[in-house]
Amino acid sequence: MSVESTGAERPSFDLKSAQLPVLSVVLRHTDTRALKDDLARRLADDPDFFDNDPVLIDLSHVSEAEEDIDFPALIEALRMHRTMPVAVRGGNEAQMAAAHALGLTAAPDALPARRAEPEIREIIREVEVVHEVEVPAPQADALIVDRPLRSGQRVYAKGTDIVVLDMVSYGAEVIADGNVHVYAPLRGRAVAGASGNTEARIFSTCMEAQLLSIAGIYRTIETDLPAEVAGKPAKVRLEGEKIIIEPV
Repeated sequence: MSVESTGAERPSFDLKSAQLPVLSVVLRHTDTRALKDDLARRLADDPDFFDNDPVLIDLSHVSEAEEDIDFPALIEALRMHRTMPVAVRGGNEAQMAAAHALGLTAAPDALPARRAEPEIREIIREVEVVHEVEVPAPQADALIVDRPLRSGQRVYAKGTDIVVLDMVSYGAEVIADGNVHVYAPLRGRAVAGASGNTEARIFSTCMEAQLLSIAGIYRTIETDLPAEVAGKPAKVRLEGEKIIIEPV
């Protein structure tokens, strides 16, 4: 969508739709104090891990909780660690109203995985005739990055894979709606399946990542990786809601 003036003079601004990646914080319970303590513990060794990253608060796991959520305390805890809560989703009516009152916008719920196209059959005079349904294959195109990514740089491959042929430095970020391939040391952040694809993967020939995320589930590397994957070729996949790192 694009809205532009039709007048003779050039307008001072344009209105255009945009899709931006955000960090999803999925609440497991309503205890805000416990969340604050967990954030402090996880980020104790890297207080500058976030850099005013936009945050979506996911309430889908606590939508039936009887306890109220202390949204002011929750927002304050997230902002203390240099994140910017901007939206909320998945809550019940009261939770969404409380969040909206504090300026958080309602985001759409995650889309369910698309089912395979059904096979179409029709029977004529008791003779079964099968019509094949053509399903378009996904595009093979990928965003190719052939330069090193420095700290603070971010590259997003919308609707496709990303292939990086040089190093992703600590503090840099690669994001893709599809898979992430890094044929060099991966030391920054890698986000695959940014639009919700749980089947997306992350691959690197030298796994030293700062953060790994697939379909909104993320894992920060707080301790050394296991010897079988640290600094070696590895792949990352999602198993349920758990990030799995395996040697290639």
